[in-house]
Parts: sequence; structure tokens; C-alpha cells
Amino acid sequence: MLPRPQDIWIAQCDAAKSVSARFGLKASFDYLVGEKLMNFAEAASNHPEFARELPRFISEVRQMFGATDMREHLARIEREQAEKASIEREEEDDAFPEDPGAADRWVTRFEWVKDLLTSPQLGTS
Repeated sequence: MLPRPQDIWIAQCDAAKSVSARFGLKASFDYLVGEKLMNFAEAASNHPEFARELPRFISEVRQMFGATDMREHLARIEREQAEKASIEREEEDDAFPEDPGAADRWVTRFEWVKDLLTSPQLGTS
């Protein structure tokens, strides 16, 4: 039996707390937001059961990281992704990149997640 979406995000939040204790806030944020929440948001765009759980996941992340830390780490991730994209464009020798739209989809999804994480109030309607 597959795990329920709520079981997935709860386990990921618990793991992020362990990551924070062991490796620090940056590593915890990168794990939970930069990786797990981004993947969950992608799944939510195609699977209603994930979409229903996304507000609860977002709410938990907002409780785990303060507003200042949230803004700082989101800005850092944006900078790192922009630098990575720039380097990849400079090094691109391949006439047929693996997935030319993947970077654009990531940016769109990141902006959506960032808006949810930094919005003054979450709505569920």
C-alpha cells in the first residue's frame, strides 16, 4: 500500500527537524523546502490527494521557519538557481537538451511555493 500524502509530508517535516539538529538550519531548509516541498507541489499539480494536503504542508513549514529565515533562504535558493541556470546556458553544447522546459517549470513552481510560504495569510477556499 502506498503512503498517504499526509504521511509523506509529516515524515518529511520530522526528518527536517533531525537535519536541522544535526546539520543546521540551511541544510534543513534546503531539504524540506528546496527538495521535498517542491516535489510535493509538483505532485499536487497532477494529483488531487496531494493538492488537498499542500496547504497543511505549507502551514507546517511556515511554523518551522520564522518569516525572516524564510525570506532569506528563499532569496538564497533563487540566487543559487539563477547562477546554476546561467552556468548551464554558458556550458550548453548539446543541441538537444534533456528537457528544455524543466528549468522554466521549476521557476514557476518555486514562485508559487514562495508566494504560499510568504503570504501574510493562507486561505484554503
